[in-house]
Amino acid sequence: MTQRSRKLLGAFLLVGSIILWSVLATWIYLLLPEGLPGLVLIGFFIVAGMGWMLPAMPLIKWMAKPDAANR
Repeated sequence: MTQRSRKLLGAFLLVGSIILWSVLATWIYLLLPEGLPGLVLIGFFIVAGMGWMLPAMPLIKWMAKPDAANR
């Protein structure tokens, strides 16, 4: 697979994973009990906002991998 095709596929996978992550984070937020302290909510939103990067980092690394012929 060429780097160009990896980048195309990776772009779609990134967008899909971000959409999936936002749906999951919203679903979890709706399950939280009402009246939680503000600091707990801030912690949740930090994790929910930054959590999509964990699956994205290996995907971006895979996308940036040079072609076998260029090594």
